[in-house]
Amino acid sequence: MSFRDDQYYIEEVLNGRVDAFRPLVERHQDLVYTIVRRIIISDQEAEEVAQDVFVKAYRKLGEFRGKAKFSTWLYRIAYNTAISHTRKKSVTFLPADERGLEHIPDDSVQDDILGLSAEDRGRLINSALSRLPGTDKLIITLFYYHEREVSEISGIIGMSESNVKVKLHRIRKRLLMEMNDILGKKIDTVA
Repeated sequence: MSFRDDQYYIEEVLNGRVDAFRPLVERHQDLVYTIVRRIIISDQEAEEVAQDVFVKAYRKLGEFRGKAKFSTWLYRIAYNTAISHTRKKSVTFLPADERGLEHIPDDSVQDDILGLSAEDRGRLINSALSRLPGTDKLIITLFYYHEREVSEISGIIGMSESNVKVKLHRIRKRLLMEMNDILGKKIDTVA
């Protein structure tokens, strides 16, 4: 099935063709779920919240002004809905311990990590990712796995581009610390 651009379907929905929303859901459902799942741990809850995202987007479609891409607007709804869901459940994220992160050299990737097979390295990265707070996991996932631009990530999570860049830098260092911790190694820091 060939898709037209998002704007075509948006206009069709706004003109009363309810079924024109389906291609928008099909195009964006995977990343909406990924965004929600990075914040909400339970698969079942994440699926429910992802469905809520599309319901909200459908209801608010008339408010979409096109200042950003539709995908950015939709992913922002996904992020906000997931965060709101966690707040309603009184789930709090503890901030990552950033003490000492600024002292880790950028080129301090340990030989033990580089020496792992690609499969083992993938498992190690996923395990380290699971230790990060939801927003950090989301930023890394959007940037590396979904190859989103910093500007789009900024729009999705409501943070300035400079802050996203700083967060990416700190998250990478945090991941290195977590991977080394999993391997039972300590990172040598520069004082």
